[in-house]
Amino acid sequence: MNRNGAVPSLFAGVPRRPPPSHQGGRQTALCAAAVLFLLALLPGQTFASDLGGAIAGILDKPAAQRAFWGVKVIDVESGEVVYEHNSGRLFVPASTAKLFSTAAGLSLLGPDHSFVTSVVSDAHAEGDGSLTGDLILLGGGDPNFSSRIVPYNPRKTFDSDFLSPVRGLARQVVQAGIRRIQGDIVGDDTRYVWQGSGIGWSAEDPTWGYGAPVSALSINDNVVRLRVLPASALGQLARADMRPEIGYYSLDNRVRTAQSRAVAQGLRVRRDGGSRTISMWGEISIRSTGREIELAIDDPALFAAMALKTELQRLGVEVTGESRARHTYPHDFVSLKEAPAIKPAAYARTLATMQSQPLSVTLSVINKVSQNLHAEMLLRELGLKARGMGSFESGLEELKRFLLSAGLKPWDFDLTDASGLSRQDLVTPDGMVQLLRHMWKSPHREIYAQSLPLAGEDGTLDWRFSRSSARGRIRAKTGTLTNITALSGYATAADGKVLAFSILANNFSAPVSYIRKLVDEICVEMIKERPEKMTATPPPRKESGP
Repeated sequence: MNRNGAVPSLFAGVPRRPPPSHQGGRQTALCAAAVLFLLALLPGQTFASDLGGAIAGILDKPAAQRAFWGVKVIDVESGEVVYEHNSGRLFVPASTAKLFSTAAGLSLLGPDHSFVTSVVSDAHAEGDGSLTGDLILLGGGDPNFSSRIVPYNPRKTFDSDFLSPVRGLARQVVQAGIRRIQGDIVGDDTRYVWQGSGIGWSAEDPTWGYGAPVSALSINDNVVRLRVLPASALGQLARADMRPEIGYYSLDNRVRTAQSRAVAQGLRVRRDGGSRTISMWGEISIRSTGREIELAIDDPALFAAMALKTELQRLGVEVTGESRARHTYPHDFVSLKEAPAIKPAAYARTLATMQSQPLSVTLSVINKVSQNLHAEMLLRELGLKARGMGSFESGLEELKRFLLSAGLKPWDFDLTDASGLSRQDLVTPDGMVQLLRHMWKSPHREIYAQSLPLAGEDGTLDWRFSRSSARGRIRAKTGTLTNITALSGYATAADGKVLAFSILANNFSAPVSYIRKLVDEICVEMIKERPEKMTATPPPRKESGP
C-alpha cells in the first residue's frame, strides 16, 4: 500500500434522514439541508471531501434502513476521522474478530514463531527393531499439520494426499529402525487444555468443518470430507466415500438417486453427539456432479493416532496395541488463567519431528480463508507462552492485555473467542480502527496487512470487487453470521492516502446479498477520486440505536 503526505481533511458525514416512524424526521432533514445550503454560500469555506455525504447517502437507502450499522473511517497516518456512525456502539463482529487475535499473535509471539510435531517414546528399541512401550504422537500446536499448501495458495488449498504429514512422520520412525511396537499409538494433545468448543458457539457448530474442535494435535483442519455422488440408475443408493478414510467414522447411507434436480427431499447429514456414525438421507439428482461436505473430527488426537498407526502398518511395522488419545481437562487445574512454569515432559527417544512454517505464513491462512480453528489454536498458544497455561481463559487474558496496550478502551470490546464464531463477541468500530491503526504503525505492518484478503484477487474477497475500481486497493477481513455481515481493514484512496475502516451491519432483515452490496458500495466510495470543491462541513451525525 502507498503512503503520502498531508491531504485535505475529510468531514465526518452529513445527517441521515431518520426512518418514517420518527416524529418530525422529515422536518429535521429539510432544516439540516437548508442550513448546509446556506453555509455553502458563505465565503471563506475550506475544501472538504464529499465522502461522508456519499456514505450517508448509501445508509439512507431502503435496504440499509433494515439493518443496524456501525461505520468508522480514519486516515491511518494522522488518525483523523473521515466518517463515523454509531462508532462507539457495540456490534457482533463475526470473523472480523480474527483481526484482534492475529494481531495479538503476531505482536506477542513474533513472526518467526513456529510449532513442532514429534513422535516420541519412553521405551528403548531392541536390536531387532522392537519397541516395548507406547509410541506417542505429540501435538505441538501446529495449525498446519496437514496437507495444506503453504505459503497460502489462492488456487489450490490442499494437496490430494490428505495424510502426507503423517506419512512423513511414519517414514522417519521406520528410518529410525522401528519394526515392531509392543504398545499403543497415543495421540497426545496435552499442550493445550481439552476445550473443544468456544463460549457462545451453537450446539450444531462442532458437527461441521467450520466449528471443528480445538486441539494441540490437529490434522487437516480437523475435518474429513464426505463426498456424495448419484448412482448410475434411478432409485439406487447414492455413492459415498470419505477422505481421508481410516475407519474413524462409519456411514449410514440412505440417500436415493432421484430423477431431476428438483428432488423431493434434499441431501441431509447428521452426526449425534458422541457418535461416530454419520447418518445420510434424502435424495440427490442423477444429473448432480456430486456434493462435498466438510465434517468435523470430534477427537482430533485420536484420529491422528489412528492415521499414524494405519501408515506404520502400511510400511510393514507391526503394532500390537490400540490407538488412543491423551488429553488434559479443565478440572485437572486449579486455575485456567495461569499456571506455574512446568517443564515439558522429557522422553527417552525422539523418533520423528516435523517443524511448521513460521507464524507469518500461518497468519495468511487464518485471515485469507477465515480459518476458525487456526485462530482458536493461536489464542491457546498465546496463553501457554505468557501464562504457562494453554487454555481459552489464559489466551483471552493475554488478548485483552494486548488490546488495551494497543490503545483500545475497555468498553471497545468484549470477546469470548478468537475466531468470531461466537455470537457473544462484541466490538465497536472505534476499537476496530484503533487496532488497525496500531498495527499499521507497528514493525509488523507489512506482514499483517498482506495477510488480509485482497479485493477481487484472493481469499474471502476473491469474488468481491472484481469488476470495480476497488479491485486490488482494499485489504480487509470479512465477517459473516446469520443476520450479520462485516468488513474491516485498509483501503488505498485515489490520492494514495491509506484509510483504516470498519463497517459492521447487525440485526438486518434484508437479504444478506443486499447488505453486502451496500458494504461494497461504501468501500468503492472510499477509494473513488473526488474533484475538489467548495463545501461546508456539516455537524457530526447523531448516533442512533438499532
